[in-house]
Amino acid sequence: MELQVIKIDGTQSGKVAVLSDEIFAITPNDHAIYLDVKQILANRRQGTAKTKERWENAHSTKKQGRQKGGGGARHGSLKANTYVGGGRVFGPQPRLYGFKLNKKVKQLARFSALSYKAQEEKLIVVEPFTMNAPKTKEFATILSNIKAGDRKVLFVLPENTDNIFLSSRNLPYAKVITVDEINTYEIMNANSLVIVDGVQDILAERIKR
Repeated sequence: MELQVIKIDGTQSGKVAVLSDEIFAITPNDHAIYLDVKQILANRRQGTAKTKERWENAHSTKKQGRQKGGGGARHGSLKANTYVGGGRVFGPQPRLYGFKLNKKVKQLARFSALSYKAQEEKLIVVEPFTMNAPKTKEFATILSNIKAGDRKVLFVLPENTDNIFLSSRNLPYAKVITVDEINTYEIMNANSLVIVDGVQDILAERIKR
């Protein structure tokens, strides 16, 4: 698969990026995408919700009335969940929501997401560039020139570049990450995907490992 490489001013560079068919042209596996996104979101959950059970409550354990003849149910403590301020039955407890997912499934999901972006023509390859200083307006102009849109743009760099990252922070519709941080959720959540020329080669190298 081949895509034209675009300059940051929006013109054609004359170069062609060769994208591996194993990454950008596979038949997407929706279930693998579902499992990977589910795991990513599950791992982000804190799992710190906690309610006091009966044994943790500080109420009195004095019996509220005699065992029989009171005309109602038997009660032996204010800690019971039937009383206001009593313990909660089967309430949430701290837990981990994450689960294991095989590496090959995660890889399949990531490549499926990239293939979807290529099929939908929402993948843009940009010529490598540098920024001398963090300038939000300049970065916004670049996104406008390459027609990346103004809604959920994911910009992927081969390596961390502080000036480009800092230039994007004040743009609510743009997110800059490195190829090491790319994952299925970020790809699927983006409306358009912009990769700097060279990212595709790094991804292709990782298949061989």
